[in-house]
Amino acid sequence: MTLQAWTLLGAFLVVLGLLAFPLARWLTTVMEGRFTLGSRIEAPLYRLAGIKADTEMGWLQYTLALLLFNGLGGLATYTLQRLQGFLPFNPQGFGAISPDSSFNTAISFVTNTNWQGYSGEATMSYLTQMLALTVQNFMSAATGIVVVVALIRGFARHSTASIGNFWADLTRVTLWVLLPLAVIFGLFLTSQGVIQNFDPYKEVTTLEVVNYQSPTLDAAGLPVLDTLGKPVMQDNTSSTQTLAMGPVASQEAIKMLGTNGGGFFNANSAHPYENPTALANFFQMIAIFLIPTALCFVFGEIVGDQRQGWTVLAAMVTIFVIAVIAVTHYEQLGNPQLSALGVDATAGNMEGKEVRFGISASSLFAAVTTAASCGAVNAMHDSFTPLGGAVPLILMQLGEVVFGGVGSGLYGMLVFAILAVFIAGLMIGRTPEYLGKKIEAYEMKMVAIAILMTPLLVLCGTAIAVMADAGKIGVANPGAHGFSEILYAFTSGANNNGSAFAGLSANTPFYNTMLATVIWFGRFGVIVPVLAIAGGLAAKKRLAVTGGTMPTHGLLFVALLIGTVLLVGLLNYVPALALGPVVEHLMLFK
Repeated sequence: MTLQAWTLLGAFLVVLGLLAFPLARWLTTVMEGRFTLGSRIEAPLYRLAGIKADTEMGWLQYTLALLLFNGLGGLATYTLQRLQGFLPFNPQGFGAISPDSSFNTAISFVTNTNWQGYSGEATMSYLTQMLALTVQNFMSAATGIVVVVALIRGFARHSTASIGNFWADLTRVTLWVLLPLAVIFGLFLTSQGVIQNFDPYKEVTTLEVVNYQSPTLDAAGLPVLDTLGKPVMQDNTSSTQTLAMGPVASQEAIKMLGTNGGGFFNANSAHPYENPTALANFFQMIAIFLIPTALCFVFGEIVGDQRQGWTVLAAMVTIFVIAVIAVTHYEQLGNPQLSALGVDATAGNMEGKEVRFGISASSLFAAVTTAASCGAVNAMHDSFTPLGGAVPLILMQLGEVVFGGVGSGLYGMLVFAILAVFIAGLMIGRTPEYLGKKIEAYEMKMVAIAILMTPLLVLCGTAIAVMADAGKIGVANPGAHGFSEILYAFTSGANNNGSAFAGLSANTPFYNTMLATVIWFGRFGVIVPVLAIAGGLAAKKRLAVTGGTMPTHGLLFVALLIGTVLLVGLLNYVPALALGPVVEHLMLFK
């Protein structure tokens, strides 16, 4: 890595820590119900909705409320897309979105995945962007946070059947955490040049006349073919360009803070209207990690031992720094085949990257967005070197527990922590326990489901896609790279990331249906066992710490936790990685 890359990484971690710690104190205050002014404001809302906020729920009731809420959110998002042609705030006159694309998008946004098979500025009305997508950005982020808070309560409480009230938790985190942060960050983005308006798209005159070719069409609108079966091309010129407008900053703020990732524009955070400056780019990366980092401190605060939060955070930072070094290294090396052709490749691999960000900021952004469950991209991962592109892929395949999504990253890491103490207990012949709670057969069954759910979805989905004609037809690059594109798509979907390699044509009935199914079970197939673990732990008595209790803080446990994440989380994917990025890397030297 260059000095610039090291400086950027160091500044990123320092600023992140400085902002996350005070946010953690506020988050703890809100989620423990100690914000009295907020409670008075919330009270009439609860009465209006018929909710008894002071009545807590068992894990099953909490889970059912969560599933009902998210199911209704998905239905509303689907309906708005299908009816957008009849609704206001649609200056471009966009019609209804197809049923399969609407289904995929509804599932994607309600699960915090935000996979986009469509081009936002050419498909979605302003109302759909705001009322369907931006609202779900808030709701899906809040869902992830309340799940991890419920799990933390399971560790902190003892001999109780309740883990909180879903409706009160959801309301508090939305009103007093996500909404204020989004307003502040949205104002910052507008100061940097991110647009926020309801104007119709603007037609502007370009500085130069553009010459291009397009197929000649017949009366039916089909390409005219020559004797060789190729389209007959015609010369065209253009001196104008259409500039998309819209309420971008408001969506961009929660897109990053909620680790959602769904962009207003097809180019996402590579678009100058979403990410105009180097400073905006830096703080977009900070926003992605801000709440996941703060939640580590919240964990330590609520369980009464900040060392536990620091231990989890240390494991996350260690894996993340290694990933950043790896992806930056391979992108700065560039493509050896260019050097063999006599091309100067000393500048590294700039293909698919914005020159205003360069390799260092693009590589760091790629690691941040795939370590978190955020599909935002400021460079095309499809254009990364084979091993450079493998790093974002691996970060997702670890289960996105390296900071991860808001809430989902920490509860995923705590699941691995439970597994780590179970393995350690087996090695030393003691009943495993974590934070004073015995880890028994029930917890381990739920841990197994939570950990194996996503690899099962990824590998089965990829296998079906590479065997089915409908899956293979969307691949633009045959061979190892095409396989990586499919593997990346299902990895991104099942782990609720939402980013793409960008070379796969996925807006088809096959991929829209397959990926929506994988996305739904990748989200709630993990959340349900996590809440079951929370309920089981809350009901247990807390054991006193003795001389034989294995410490779950310090460097030894950090190493054990990292080893568990790497061995258990990654080994499932080694054969698939060998068929994709590893083979493609070796082909560079043939």
